Amino acid sequence: MTPEELVNSAAFRYISDAITKEEALVMLKAKESTKAEREAKVREVGYPAYVTSAGWLGYSDEKIARLTKEAIQAGFNHFKMKVGADLDNDLRRGKIIRSIIDDPQYLPAGHKPRDPNGPDLVGKNAGPTGSVLMIDANQVWDVPQAIEFVKGLEEIKPWFIEEPTAPDDILGHAAIRRALKPYGIGVATGEHAHNRIVFKQLLQAEAIDVCQIDSCRLAGVSEVLSVLLMAAKFGITVCPHAGGVGLCEYVIHLSLIDYIAVSGSMERNVLEFVDHLHEHFIHPCSINKNGRYNVPNHPDEGYSIEMHRSSIEQYEWPHGTYWVNEHPRLKAQAQVQSH
Repeated sequence: MTPEELVNSAAFRYISDAITKEEALVMLKAKESTKAEREAKVREVGYPAYVTSAGWLGYSDEKIARLTKEAIQAGFNHFKMKVGADLDNDLRRGKIIRSIIDDPQYLPAGHKPRDPNGPDLVGKNAGPTGSVLMIDANQVWDVPQAIEFVKGLEEIKPWFIEEPTAPDDILGHAAIRRALKPYGIGVATGEHAHNRIVFKQLLQAEAIDVCQIDSCRLAGVSEVLSVLLMAAKFGITVCPHAGGVGLCEYVIHLSLIDYIAVSGSMERNVLEFVDHLHEHFIHPCSINKNGRYNVPNHPDEGYSIEMHRSSIEQYEWPHGTYWVNEHPRLKAQAQVQSH
């Protein structure tokens, strides 16, 4: 698409005080002549990804360690863990992950440590192997709680705290960011930001270091384009949320649009990857040996998360075979609870 076509596809109502169509057009035209080079590069190396699967709450220490080692072997160097239930527990879990990702003995054969001060990692609190840890609270705290809790996790050196408080609280996020800046910890949010106006205010208030669009929370690709354009103007890295079934399949397309046409950079970006249930999609996403998303390459795919008919027939509630034949007791329990 030409810069003009992209601008005409975006939604600018209510955000012209942050970016105008004319500004967006200038930005896109500046990147137009090198789009083909970026497309070729990302097809060759893949789009950077991070893994969340090792850091869920409720996992035993042994499982956390095993999954972290497996993620390193799969090529990942950005890792995210859930926090917010108990500070001592979170600190212990974070230390387990840090002890593994910072130890060169766990790197895949032939892989050398990355430079933690390189342009892709500087400012991310990367450890000696070039690995990065992020933390995610899923909106559990009030603003003062968030500040104090995250200060207590300074020892594990997270790049950012994701969703530290209510997703609509722009000024709260700004206050948290200001308070944590001396500790070198950033703020990320966006998976529950439900329109471009929320993102506009987060950017204008200097409330975030990382913008986390969600393909299904915003009003389609048009509104996503609006947020990508604003983030590029404000110089904020976009790392989309993909921690849900089908989201990985969707957001790789959005990150590719951002890299190829909008921001022109994927050096500091990482796209979330959760390795669950991809087998149910006709065109599942995939990860290469270096922990990066492969560029979708099927001519019939497009921006789609179409599922196999057999998966729908099996799991659709309440008449799918999973409920009727395989687990009728679960179905009966659910129907009793609903009454």
